[in-house]
Amino acid sequence: MTNEHSLEIGMQELYEAMNLFNILLVAHIVCGGISLILGLFVLILRKGDYRHQIIGKFFFYCMLLAALIALPMSCLHPNYFLFIVAVFTSYMLLSGVRYLRIKDLNDVKLVDWMLSSAMFCFGVVFIVMGSAFLLKSNLFGVVLLVFGFISLIFVYQDYVNFKGKSSVQNFWLITHIQRMTVSYIASATAFLVVNNTYLPGILAWLFPTILLTPIIVVWSRRRAIKMNG
Repeated sequence: MTNEHSLEIGMQELYEAMNLFNILLVAHIVCGGISLILGLFVLILRKGDYRHQIIGKFFFYCMLLAALIALPMSCLHPNYFLFIVAVFTSYMLLSGVRYLRIKDLNDVKLVDWMLSSAMFCFGVVFIVMGSAFLLKSNLFGVVLLVFGFISLIFVYQDYVNFKGKSSVQNFWLITHIQRMTVSYIASATAFLVVNNTYLPGILAWLFPTILLTPIIVVWSRRRAIKMNG
């Protein structure tokens, strides 16, 4: 095989990969944009009513599809940030929906432990990679460490809930609300960071968290039923 022929094959493969990436990018933008809009309605609507359930399902599938599409995108054009947000958001969505089926300990299935275990592994990897990045003076390591430690906190929450050690009777509802909202925060943060042209960098990173975390706290306190209540 001549060098010219090898170069031609290489260029063809690159062209095909770029075409695939562009197709995935369009699908990711469409699904992500729809889910961000639907997520606003889910946040505003009365929780648990018919509209919340219907729009919530569309939000879930659009957001999950956007996250899953982001995984091959992050490999075709290596992007650590896109990958960790995709993994984190997928876990939040899948575990958040699963919690609607976990009314007591008998409802905890193998798939729930598998989701939690997978996130534990990713969380450890994020922390190790983040530490390595910081040792090389790469500040992106901070992002990896933050996502890693937050992931492990949610994994620990799973363990507490699955073992019946939660101090809240309706832990399934509280955890569902928390995780669906956190998935929205993660996606909104990614959207702002990637598309930000006006806000200071640090504000783009923190704005969704600053805005929505108090809402999570208020909802959790209002709806939580304590074990001794």
